[in-house]
Amino acid sequence: MQYLPNIIFAIIFFFSISIFIINIRKIISNIKLGKSIERNDKLKERFLKMLYVAFGQSKMIKRPIVGILHLIVYVGFVVINIELIEIIIDGFLGTHRIFSSYLGFFYDILIGTFEIFAFLVLSSVIIFWIRRNILRINRFWKNEMKGWPKLDADLILYFEVFLMSMFLLMNGADNLIQKNFPENLQYVKAGFFPISQYISLILDGFSFEILFYIERTAWWLHIVGIFVFLNYLYFSKHLHIILAFPNTFFSNLNKKGRFENLKSVTNEVTKFLDPNIDPFNNSQGNEEIPDKFGASDVIDLNWVQLMNAYSCTECGRCTSECPANQTGKLLSPRKIMMDTRDRLSEIGKHISKTKGKFTGDGKQLLGDYIKPEEIWACTSCNACVESCPIDIDPLSIIMSMRQYLVMEKSDAPSEINNMMNNIENNGAPWPFNQNDRAIWSHEI
Repeated sequence: MQYLPNIIFAIIFFFSISIFIINIRKIISNIKLGKSIERNDKLKERFLKMLYVAFGQSKMIKRPIVGILHLIVYVGFVVINIELIEIIIDGFLGTHRIFSSYLGFFYDILIGTFEIFAFLVLSSVIIFWIRRNILRINRFWKNEMKGWPKLDADLILYFEVFLMSMFLLMNGADNLIQKNFPENLQYVKAGFFPISQYISLILDGFSFEILFYIERTAWWLHIVGIFVFLNYLYFSKHLHIILAFPNTFFSNLNKKGRFENLKSVTNEVTKFLDPNIDPFNNSQGNEEIPDKFGASDVIDLNWVQLMNAYSCTECGRCTSECPANQTGKLLSPRKIMMDTRDRLSEIGKHISKTKGKFTGDGKQLLGDYIKPEEIWACTSCNACVESCPIDIDPLSIIMSMRQYLVMEKSDAPSEINNMMNNIENNGAPWPFNQNDRAIWSHEI
């Protein structure tokens, strides 16, 4: 019976890690369904960008209030989870505050720092909840945020409140045991408790047995809560905690506004423009013609676009900055990413059931999830890309679906078709003969 808690902890630990690895492998497998794209160039620049954007939170601070609050939560969780190492070791070995005997006074500084950050995280999360549910910030109440997305956002906040509360309650009971029951050798005098000392005032007067059960219960709830939270990430928008780093590393380094042309189309146009090449001689070009121009479903997108979808934080900055959305158009860049992720997850489940092969399910991303009206509402201004705190690129997905509509379906708005016909016939987007293009100058 002495080692039963250690055995239970080991079972919970390895079970949680196993489930987490399985879920991560599912996500990686789904991302690999995307087409290949070269993103291994400029490694130094990519690494620096990851440090600046993902680690440094540089784009979050552009909105100072929420940026600073998010930075507190981000840094707080990184710092507090350092103690997770000690908790795990204690769980396996049955020890208590094992690092205290090695770190001495520095251990007191660490615990004090953890507590201050825990309080700051708790305060920030409460402010986030108030912004979402009482102040009702507009970008959190768009149509795509109804149902599960809103519940998911609130659940994350409740998780964080719970974890920080259990951490402080655990320390508060521990602090009181150290003071009132020094004869108990397991609870050695260690740690500085600037926040939980006030919780100790509430618990003062309880017997050792009650304090022991409070401390142990809070300890177990805190660590098990972390394991549950870890595996909840798979179902949550908070997957960006993990994917923000590779997402920024593999992001597009080209200047915004530069679109990727289809190589086969570029080669075809080049042949027609080069007087030294016979455009009708197929032997002069060995470029591979794609099976499909553009994208109508997620498997037509590249793997970076699919990783973008899984990385989306659903913060709504892209949608709030989108000029089309601001004028009442149907387009929401956030919805584009959410729909792409939902469709990818659906196909991933289908492949799991069919043992590795997608046999089709009668649906596709374009049409069943995203309407052509949304695609054509985009002004391609890149405001969504610029505003995203982790460099997600909704515009690239929009443009891929536009390519499909134009080149595979010849389905473009009449204004665009007229423009393209004028370019073909008149060499300009206006309906004037090339010989008449300069007539306006005679009227000056």
